[in-house]
Amino acid sequence: MLWREERGVEERRRLGGARDGRGRYSFDVPVVPSIAVEELRVVRGETVALDGVSLRVSAGRVTGLLGPSGSGKSTLLRAIVGVQRIASGRVTVLGQPAGSSQLRAHLGYVTQAPSVYPDLSVRENLRYFARIVGVTRERVDEVIDTVGLADVGGRVVGRLSGGQRARVSLASALLHDPELLVLDEPTVGLDPVLRRDLWETFHALADRDRTLLVSSHVMDEADRCDDLLLLRDGRLLAAGTPEELREQTGTRELESVFLRLIEARV
Repeated sequence: MLWREERGVEERRRLGGARDGRGRYSFDVPVVPSIAVEELRVVRGETVALDGVSLRVSAGRVTGLLGPSGSGKSTLLRAIVGVQRIASGRVTVLGQPAGSSQLRAHLGYVTQAPSVYPDLSVRENLRYFARIVGVTRERVDEVIDTVGLADVGGRVVGRLSGGQRARVSLASALLHDPELLVLDEPTVGLDPVLRRDLWETFHALADRDRTLLVSSHVMDEADRCDDLLLLRDGRLLAAGTPEELREQTGTRELESVFLRLIEARV
């Protein structure tokens, strides 16, 4: 896989690229994956939550982590952000071991449960988190607009809908403009219009060279992703673009793709 012009000048410079005669970073430089997981095993009590999972997440793309509830998606995301104890294996994020302090300024993480204060307004929440990460009040207004909450910025979070609270959590993760966003089922419980708008936001971020790993158990969201990771019973069934997985299984419907991959393992 080679660097393409749109992959981000700053990242290419960091990796040692040089400009060509027209001022472009366009020659071949090996791409370091945003996330690399090697033979990851996680055990909870007597349950093997993840069993020998290996995968790569490419930079500047929206990667969907799909699988049924209980398949190990949240456990995998927790291991990637460095808050999950692992039994064995290796997880590397942006070239650093998962959980490294150097990653804090470059990683955004949104859990399933909104991680905001219900007794503060949207704007008060974000101003509080902005002070923690060291960004301006102007940035608060930017992310409120990004997630479509400008009309409720002064409203107390506890009085918002579940979907609005989820978007406040997303806004807090966007404040420091992280290079990598890890989102645990951010669209669960949202109506179709809000889901569509959020996915448009995700792709707009990817167009700015941000990398997004988004988990979901809703298979119709698979087609909204650039790449897919299909997980079941703590094991990775397949990885690739939606079209590659269709070709691999000989079916067009992505739900049928998942079923055929399961049948192939039985």
